[in-house]
Amino acid sequence: MRNFRFYSSSCGLAALLTLGSMSSAYGSGFALIEVNATGQGNAYAGASAYTNNASTIFFNPAGLDGQELVLAAHYIEPSSDFNNDGSTLAPAFAPATISGEDDDGGSGAFVPNLYWAKPLEGDMTFGFGVNTPFGLKTEYDDEWVGRYHGVLSDLKTININPSLGYRVNDKLSIGGGVNVMLAEVDLTSAIDMGALCLALAAATCGPAGVTPGTLSNDGFADLEGDNFDDLGLGFNFGLLYAVSNNTTIGVSYRSEIDLEVEGDADFSLPEVTDVASGAVAGVIGADPLMRFTDTGLQAEVTLPASFSVSLAHRVGKITWLADATWTGWSSFDELRIEFDNPNQPDAVTTEDWDDTMRYSFGFDYQYSDKLVLRAGLALDETPVPSAERRTPRLPGNDREWISFGLTYIATKQLTFDFGYSHLFIDDAKIDNEFESSVPVLNATLTGEYEAEVDILSAQLNWKFE
Repeated sequence: MRNFRFYSSSCGLAALLTLGSMSSAYGSGFALIEVNATGQGNAYAGASAYTNNASTIFFNPAGLDGQELVLAAHYIEPSSDFNNDGSTLAPAFAPATISGEDDDGGSGAFVPNLYWAKPLEGDMTFGFGVNTPFGLKTEYDDEWVGRYHGVLSDLKTININPSLGYRVNDKLSIGGGVNVMLAEVDLTSAIDMGALCLALAAATCGPAGVTPGTLSNDGFADLEGDNFDDLGLGFNFGLLYAVSNNTTIGVSYRSEIDLEVEGDADFSLPEVTDVASGAVAGVIGADPLMRFTDTGLQAEVTLPASFSVSLAHRVGKITWLADATWTGWSSFDELRIEFDNPNQPDAVTTEDWDDTMRYSFGFDYQYSDKLVLRAGLALDETPVPSAERRTPRLPGNDREWISFGLTYIATKQLTFDFGYSHLFIDDAKIDNEFESSVPVLNATLTGEYEAEVDILSAQLNWKFE
C-alpha cells in the first residue's frame, strides 16, 4: 500500500515535474533572453550598457530616456532529436527495453514583447514593460520511448515590469523596477501500469499476459496549474556610467521570483488496471487505485536571480559590445509537489542544477544615415550538471550563438529592428532514471540528443517628440 501510494504521487507526476525542465534549449535552463529584437542581432552583447531604446527596461532601466513605444516579436524554432541507446525498464525486468520510437521534442513558439517610456519631471523617466523571461515547450508523441519521463511540458510566463530611470549627472544614471509574474503550466507523462500490475499482483497479472513497458498497458497523467491567485513578485535595478563620450559601462541585477502554483492532476487508466485492482482488493479488502483519483496539487519553484556587467565602446562608426551574465540556477535543487489527496505523499524530483555564465561579444556598424548593421557571438552554459540529471523535458546543453541583424531608420521617429540567431548546441547525453520508491518503476532513459535552434526577431520603435 505504501509503495502504491507513492507511485501515484511520483508518477503523478514526478513532476510539476520539472517546472524547471520546460524549455528545449533556448537559453540557460528554461530562461528566455529574447526580450527585444535589437539585441538579437548582436547576441545581446553589451545589453546593459548599450541602451538605445525603451526595451532597456528589461536589461537596465537606468538607460531610460525619452518617450517611446517598442513592439517586438520573436519566432523560436528548435530541433531536439533523441537517439535511443538501450533505454531499459527497471532492473527487475532486465534486460528488457522500453518499447517506443525516437522522437523530436522541439516545438516552435512565438514570443511577444512591449515597452513604453515617458519622461517625468526633472531627470526622471517612467518605463513599462511586458515580456516573457521564462518558458517555452517540449512535446513528444504519446508513444515515444521516453514517455514515462515526460510527454508534454508547456510553461508560459508573462512578466509586467514598471520601472523608473533617473539621470544623476552627466556621467551616472540609475534605475529600478518591480516585476509581477504570471505563470501557467501543463505537464503530461505516461504511467507504466503493466509494471505496477506485476508488482502488486504477479500471480494474477502474469498469467493474464500483462507485460511492463508496453503501450497497451500504459496509463496517462496530466497536470495543469497556474499562480493567478498568488502572483510572483521580484525587482530589478541597474546603473549606467559614462567613462567617456565613447565608452559606457552598465551593471544590472534581477532578483529571484518565487512561483506558487496550484492546479489539478488528472489520471487516465487502462483496462489492465482492473486486473491489478481486483487482485489486490481481494487480498486487502480495498481498492489501491483510489490513489489515482483526480486531485488538486500545489508546488513552489524559485526562478533564479541574475547579474550582468556590460561594456559599449565606440570607435568611429563601430560600437564594440561585450557582456558577462551570471544566473543563479543552483537555487533549483529539487522540485516538491504536494497533493490534496491525503493518501498521496509529497513527490520530489532531484535537480541539483549549477549556476551558469553567459558571455557575449558583438558590434554595431553605422553603415549609413538610414542603416545600422550588427553581429555577435555568445557562449551560454547549461545548468544541468550531468547526463543523470538531464531530462527529456530539458534536453539542452551548452550553446554557442551566432547572430546578425540591422536597424532601418525610416524617419526621425520611426525605426525597425531585425535580428536572426542560430544556436549550435553540444550533443547531450542522457542517462536519467525515473525516481520512485517502487523498484519496478525505475525505468532509465539512455541515449543522446542532437539539437539546434533558429530565432527570428522583428521590432518597431516609435519615438514621440
